[in-house]
Amino acid sequence: MIPEQWASPCGNQCTDKYAALTQIPWRVFCKKGCSADGETWEECLSECDEICYKDPVLKDQKWSAYIDRSPGAANYSQECFNACVSGCGYKFEICKEIVAQVRPRPLPPSPPPVVKPPPPSTTPDARAEDVPSTSA
Repeated sequence: MIPEQWASPCGNQCTDKYAALTQIPWRVFCKKGCSADGETWEECLSECDEICYKDPVLKDQKWSAYIDRSPGAANYSQECFNACVSGCGYKFEICKEIVAQVRPRPLPPSPPPVVKPPPPSTTPDARAEDVPSTSA
């Protein structure tokens, strides 16, 4: 058996698409799309969403998103999703144009920046000059 035949055709396509050493993580997520349990294209996309975006692991416990195994950073999650969708496309033999049109779920809005009050002025207060500097 030739080494190329050891992996599925879908996995081989992921290996070809993400061949660079710096693309190994995306190759892994592409192959996760190939091996997703979903029976349909839509189910496969849903699994990519679950794999690549941090969600609470425990229901109604937002803090538990930190123990989710997804990539984390927004740009990594989007790259993960795109790679996984590629794998789903290879698995279900979807044309590249349709795969390219799939967009990840919108990111939650980032919290508004915290506005800190200005630090107290370092210039002497005018009222302090009204008090004589004598000791009692």
